[in-house]
Amino acid sequence: METSVEDRLISCTIGSLAESGTGSGREIVFQGFNWESWRRRWYLELAPKAADLKKCGITTIWMPPPTESVAPQGYMPGDLYNLNSAYGTIDELKQCIEEMHNQNLLVLGDAVLNHRCAQKQSPNGVWNIFGGKLAWGPEAIVRDDPNFQGRGNPSSGDFFHAAPNIDHSQDFVRSDIKGWLKWLRTEIGFDGWRLDYVRGFWGGYVKEYIEATDPAFSIGEYWDSLAYDGGQVSYNQDAHRQRIVNWINATGGTSSAFDVTTKGILHSALHNEYWRLIDPQGKPPGVLGWWPSRAVTFLENHDTGSTQGHWPFPRDKLMQGYAYILTHPGTPVIFYDHFYDFGLHDQIAELIAARKRTGVHCRSLVKILHANFEGYVAQIGESLVMKLGRIDWNPSKENHLAGSWERFLDKGSEYQLWERK
Repeated sequence: METSVEDRLISCTIGSLAESGTGSGREIVFQGFNWESWRRRWYLELAPKAADLKKCGITTIWMPPPTESVAPQGYMPGDLYNLNSAYGTIDELKQCIEEMHNQNLLVLGDAVLNHRCAQKQSPNGVWNIFGGKLAWGPEAIVRDDPNFQGRGNPSSGDFFHAAPNIDHSQDFVRSDIKGWLKWLRTEIGFDGWRLDYVRGFWGGYVKEYIEATDPAFSIGEYWDSLAYDGGQVSYNQDAHRQRIVNWINATGGTSSAFDVTTKGILHSALHNEYWRLIDPQGKPPGVLGWWPSRAVTFLENHDTGSTQGHWPFPRDKLMQGYAYILTHPGTPVIFYDHFYDFGLHDQIAELIAARKRTGVHCRSLVKILHANFEGYVAQIGESLVMKLGRIDWNPSKENHLAGSWERFLDKGSEYQLWERK
């Protein structure tokens, strides 16, 4: 396991550790779209929600990919500088970002850097000639991409097979990408990045992009499969979270990453297998337990849920899941559908308020008191204790929990929260 000096010095203050890409430590991110949002003039629909999001305690909005794209959702970008997309026009995008900024919300752009769709075919019929301002040719594509006859260097990561995989080892490619990201920052107004499919290229290139653009916050999507044993999620997921930590390390710790490990474990743990929520060292079992300041926790996104439904979170356990990620360290993400479509707006806002009131942040210490078949109990920081499940427990049962505790959220066997008076 590799960790940073920063997290070995976990008692340091939040403000003194803030640096490019890693935020203040108190971010609460809202994914401001789903897989079908492109069907509406989305920027015009999202902008009026800025005031409500701010009121509910959200600090940061993750916007959909802004670029014109072969697929309307935005993840097959073509001309990177063309920001007239299925979500709306460039002017509508800028107005939406401005409205978020008027509410002091940070805005993350969804940057698809691993691959890019070509505008023209080569003489032998392969789509590998790019158009627009960044008129690259096959020299910008990795040579071992099996589909697009690239002439660059071999790939530094895994392949995305649906579009040409860009060769980030080329100086001109990195220079052009940095120029584009800087333009998104200065001209369009994005404050940071959500980085798509970062398995496809070396994290050291991400470090270069972050240092060049100085984002307020950055999240990488490093998503691969958990370990399974006989069709069941394995208890030990150290290899899975190590791969995510390795990627974060490759960025020099300049970017956080989605804690896919924690999501996968929660799927099983909340079905009366709460023993999964503690690792053999007594820590939370995801990236959250090893490098909390770089762990971005979530239950659902446009891929796992929405109409794609690749890996949907158990719907009857959503609020238990939010009770976990919103009371624990790491940086939690709220999914649009849950907040506005599933009727969970007020309950999630209540948990956000509890997080803020009790001072929980991305580096808060966790002491797990119980994790068994009946439930889970943990103390987070100095002022919060939480319980999941039907375990018969309250703070008076723990002699070391000195002082007086008041239960202020009680959802029965779903979750209960106590605050130190």
